Amino acid sequence: MSSIGKFAKQAARIQRQMEEVQAQLANRTVEATNGGGAVKAVAKCDGTVVSIKIDPQAINPAEVQLLEDLILSAVNSALTQAREISTAEMGKVTSGLSLPGLS
Repeated sequence: MSSIGKFAKQAARIQRQMEEVQAQLANRTVEATNGGGAVKAVAKCDGTVVSIKIDPQAINPAEVQLLEDLILSAVNSALTQAREISTAEMGKVTSGLSLPGLS
């Protein structure tokens, strides 16, 4: 089989594996808390935020800015974790890819 044919088979296999990993990541969640647990954000590893929970004791009308900052920080932490997991999992799939002529 020609190197182009081998590459095409390898690319098709990697594409299938990537689709499987993406489906798994769409169901995998990560959680981040902030403010000693006052705010909790849950995100999926496909980059979507699933939920945000706020402890009622953290709600103080005089400190709205602080609560907003806690929420933002928790969401960003959850999304960063999700992105890191996604990158690592996708990297496992593509790590064996060898391009003809570039090895």
